[in-house]
Amino acid sequence: MRIAVAGGTGTVGRHVVAAAEARGHDVTVLTRRNGHDLETGAGLAGALDGIDAVIDVTSVVSLSGRRAREFFTNVTGNLLRAGADAGVGHHVALSIVGIDGIDDGHYAGKLAQERLVEGGTVPHTIQRATQFLEFAAQVAEQTTFGPLTVIPKALMRPVAAREVGARLLEVAEGEPVGGRARDLAGPRDERLADLVRRMYAFDGVRRGVLEVRFPRPFGKSLATGVVRGGDDALRGRITFDEWLRSPDHVPVRPRREGTRHAVAP
Repeated sequence: MRIAVAGGTGTVGRHVVAAAEARGHDVTVLTRRNGHDLETGAGLAGALDGIDAVIDVTSVVSLSGRRAREFFTNVTGNLLRAGADAGVGHHVALSIVGIDGIDDGHYAGKLAQERLVEGGTVPHTIQRATQFLEFAAQVAEQTTFGPLTVIPKALMRPVAAREVGARLLEVAEGEPVGGRARDLAGPRDERLADLVRRMYAFDGVRRGVLEVRFPRPFGKSLATGVVRGGDDALRGRITFDEWLRSPDHVPVRPRREGTRHAVAP
């Protein structure tokens, strides 16, 4: 197959690309570095000619619902238009488990993305997954203030990005379902703050972790565990502690005092 991966250098995208190449597929990576601005559509004309399936794992770091909707609407619209023009036979979009009715923050953008995919003319499959095991490091990077990391209260069933990538390829190799595939969740229930503490202990980082409940529907969804997925979800096998010992985990480095970051989605 000829497969195009939108966001192929990101957390999940690199695993999609590696899995597809290992199975002998011809892979095109759609990124700005390769001349494709997915948000504006620049460089997409002709880029999907001859492509059998598009796997969209693009993302944006923002808690703003307006920004998230803008990003996913633009990127998804451009990919769908280019895919329809090129006769792409399968559009696979990665989304998030449990976001129905949470039209807030990052989830607002994913819901907008799902609506566009479902209303488009390209045959499609939406694969929802829970937060990644990598989420602990991503959030900690964004919410550390000197010797303290402030972590949102979040009940999760995190799944390895590696397993999400493999699942997306499996979906792309199959026939479009015209809607959502079976959800993918991680093997265990976890608290995000506990994951960060274990990660710090493993990496030898001496830093306090404070768990707080984030506001708005976005924060409530994390705190109540609605985004963990149901018992009927497919389950990944890689646990957080196994992930920590794997090459996929990049050890946390102590940060210079005074560094500040925005909150991650």
